[in-house]
Amino acid sequence: MLTKLLSNSIVKGRVSPVFDLPSDYGLPYEEVSFNAKDGVKLSGWLIKGDTDKVIIQSHYGVQSSRSGYTPEGKGMMKMWKENISFLKHAKYLHDKGYTILMYDFRNHGDSEEGTTPWVTWGPEERKDVIAAVEFISHHPNYTKAQIGLLSICMGAASSTYAFGDGLDKYDNIKAMIAIQPLRYTDFIKALGLDNFVGKGVTKLNNKRTGIAMEEVSFMPHVGAITIPTLLIQNKNDEYLNKKSINEYFDALKVEKKMIWLDLEKKRAAGYDYLTKHPEELLFWFDHYIK
Repeated sequence: MLTKLLSNSIVKGRVSPVFDLPSDYGLPYEEVSFNAKDGVKLSGWLIKGDTDKVIIQSHYGVQSSRSGYTPEGKGMMKMWKENISFLKHAKYLHDKGYTILMYDFRNHGDSEEGTTPWVTWGPEERKDVIAAVEFISHHPNYTKAQIGLLSICMGAASSTYAFGDGLDKYDNIKAMIAIQPLRYTDFIKALGLDNFVGKGVTKLNNKRTGIAMEEVSFMPHVGAITIPTLLIQNKNDEYLNKKSINEYFDALKVEKKMIWLDLEKKRAAGYDYLTKHPEELLFWFDHYIK
């Protein structure tokens, strides 16, 4: 029973709903959907700006949707005390003229179940990042648009995997902000599950996802990233392996910058910070997307 509960907390999707709307923030938008290459239908919002610049946001896994995080329905183990609404920084981007595509990964929010019904931390979700880029690239209103990737945690992992799977061919992608990428093995170790119980949890995760979670990693694909990348990490993150973040940064072969935030000792503090201080982080897009 404990093994199953722990596994659910790591790979079970559909935990966080889409809990708000762009209209709540006065943002003009349309509901959109598009298919990944394996046929999985993804749902999202296209928030319409007034320039030829598009930000594609990929949210973090399990506890999030395109809306962000809500503690509602999370029981006693809440990662944050209040809503973290990603539409707050989307409004900031829109006010600066950007169009924003916010979508749900497979097995999250309103998107369809994937070919596996479990969250894989990037290997499957990379298809969704590629699908989002293809959707914008072939959209009649944005064929000449420049794209920025705002990739949060599993979104950063998935985007990194995607660059190792052909995303580098899209020369309309101009910059990426990668927020707190997290390797599965670092997460397991931080939870204290690098023991007998943890091995059982990983064994079940592997069975559920069909992937050797402790063996695969986005790290070999970092070198395939072809665009200027800003890496952001809360130095007090409870799940942080600083060595892993430094390895990610060192493996980048492009223009790059590292920002270490000094926040509360909670992983979600980094996500919350983005919604409250977007101007300090999103300058990267302004510099590279013209």
